Amino acid sequence: MILDSLSLQGKVAIVTGCDTGLGQGMALGLAEAGCLIVGVNYVEPTETIEKMHAAGHTFLDVRANLLKQDDIPYIIDKALTEFGKIDILVNNAGIIRREDAIEFSEQNWDDVMNINTKTVFFMSQAVAKQFIEQGNGGKIINIASMLSYQGGVRVPSYTASKSAVMGITRAMANEWAKHNINVNAIAPGYMATNNTAALRADEDRNAAILERIPAERWGTPEDVAGPCVFLASKAANYINGYTIAVDGGWLSR
Repeated sequence: MILDSLSLQGKVAIVTGCDTGLGQGMALGLAEAGCLIVGVNYVEPTETIEKMHAAGHTFLDVRANLLKQDDIPYIIDKALTEFGKIDILVNNAGIIRREDAIEFSEQNWDDVMNINTKTVFFMSQAVAKQFIEQGNGGKIINIASMLSYQGGVRVPSYTASKSAVMGITRAMANEWAKHNINVNAIAPGYMATNNTAALRADEDRNAAILERIPAERWGTPEDVAGPCVFLASKAANYINGYTIAVDGGWLSR
């Protein structure tokens, strides 16, 4: 049955940056599809924990600083100690720094590139090694952006990092597909999350953005959860190195 291929019953998924917003939505979606969730966050994901427990889902809270790569072995060890395996990795954690390009600081460049690109690669590498050791493959889902396609304004390091996410998604897929490891990405469009609250509150900016989106609405965490579950499932076994835009048609306009 085709619906059976979308089931993730008993799978173990690591989701980084799932305390709010899109990460939370994807973690909840994976849990609803049957996953045991390892949530990796810098702060305690209180709201996510409450929602997971209220729905009867299994959620392992792991605290880590992903601005550096030092905690990656600890994350892998915690997941294996608790669940004995890893099946899915969602690299969602990321940051953005806004400053005019002419004045952009080295610190703002390095911080964004470290978590958005370097940690994504080395987290993927560590999990891929575990997949290979387990011998039955796995799924890696990276989170790209509309700025993987476009330049943006006042966000040079974010644009560089998210363009790199699309590139390394292809590169990792090229090398690891032979191990039955699928590496793909999701590029969210304009989403109604905490990060965009100020933008949505600005009447002129909100109207300009909605005018550009054929769907005529902001996206939601639930809009990203579906593609995430799909890419994590058997239904996506022959999709490799691709970035799916979940943008209400923004890139088509």
